[in-house]
Amino acid sequence: MRKIFFLGIGGIGMSALARYCLSRGYEVYGYDRVRSALCRELEAEGCHIIYTDSIESLESLGHLENLNVIFTPAIPKDSLIRRHFEERAIPMKKRAALLGDITRESRGLCVAGTHGKTTTSTMIAHILRQSSVDCSAFLGGISKNYDSNLILAANDSDLVVIEADEFDRSFHQLSPYMAVVTATDADHLDIYGTHEAYLEAFAHFVSLIREDGVLLVKDGVRLERRVKLGVRVFTYGILGDSTPDYYAENIHCGNGELTFDFVSPAGRIDNLKLGVPVMVNVENAVAALAICQLNGVSDDELRRGIETFGGVKRRFEIKRKTADFVHIDDYAHHPDELRRSIESVRMLYSDRRMVTVFQPHLFTRTRDFYHDFAKALSLCDRVVLLDIYPAREEPIPGVTSQIILDEVTSQEKHLCSKEKLPSLLADMKAEVVLTVGAGDIGELNL
Repeated sequence: MRKIFFLGIGGIGMSALARYCLSRGYEVYGYDRVRSALCRELEAEGCHIIYTDSIESLESLGHLENLNVIFTPAIPKDSLIRRHFEERAIPMKKRAALLGDITRESRGLCVAGTHGKTTTSTMIAHILRQSSVDCSAFLGGISKNYDSNLILAANDSDLVVIEADEFDRSFHQLSPYMAVVTATDADHLDIYGTHEAYLEAFAHFVSLIREDGVLLVKDGVRLERRVKLGVRVFTYGILGDSTPDYYAENIHCGNGELTFDFVSPAGRIDNLKLGVPVMVNVENAVAALAICQLNGVSDDELRRGIETFGGVKRRFEIKRKTADFVHIDDYAHHPDELRRSIESVRMLYSDRRMVTVFQPHLFTRTRDFYHDFAKALSLCDRVVLLDIYPAREEPIPGVTSQIILDEVTSQEKHLCSKEKLPSLLADMKAEVVLTVGAGDIGELNL
């Protein structure tokens, strides 16, 4: 049996690949520093995982001859296990390189963008999966329809939906058949340095689309469409000052429901009901419907797919809903995402007392965007900030949540620990709580 070792197996992208390799008959091993719920699920499915970065822990797995190693950039170069593999010249490749191999063996539907890519790719996967077309998918979040970040085709479909990650230029390893670009707002400036370099990375990504492929880009997004001859280019969005190739119009939101009409070069589908009824998802839905229509999904299947879409865990997820209290959790960690989340909740619950609780993610991102975070948070009358979630980073002197709070103009604002948050929210008489951030804030149950 072939053996494969995942360094950082508990990551959302790595765990999907681990599951995929299990399905293909590999014996799967891995290391992660935390035994998360996702790691426990992988263990139950047959993965052998260690949680201490030591040679002794590695040796406890037994003989690992004929081994291939997949690693994520989040694993530091001074990791003892990583250095052990490197010193012994064991074949190693990045997670993105393995995804690239998969796109060259299939028809990859790759979704890239600063934000919106997880929801859009999961929508595409669900619509295709429940249709006669079918697909497999590697997702950047846990689909609530399938309770997994991996979807395997039931038939012989060679379509594979992939979330194309721009971090560390990982998406340059892919060979898309069709690509979606949802946004190119500056991010990961610790990697790219400037917004111009970030935009160049997206221009290179779309240049990788196959000659018989498609580029679908959100209307108005800054992007050099550096595509090969033969690639068809379309735009999508909401009907407004311009008319994209694929668009939504007649949007109605109320009583917990959202409907819209979908218009495309192939015609129109009226009165579609959005499964996760928030405005932020309308453009994502248009992109998903467009890609699925381009791959042969019928109008009835499009309607059923978008209506039965259950969402993604931690993407505008309603965690608790009673007559007098609602808790919505969202992964938003970029200023524009944060603004859109706040606006969506205010639209749904305009008559309720709302509190936004934000946990900044990364010291570098806070340093680069604290003015913009403060501006977005100021849209809400009541704001609570938690400490910065450091993830892979060391602290930066002078960069704390306080520098955001100082610029927030809301009528009520607080800096608080996670432990004291429930009592603070009670004092604030919160009726709707939006918790936001890419760290561990999603583990809160209010």
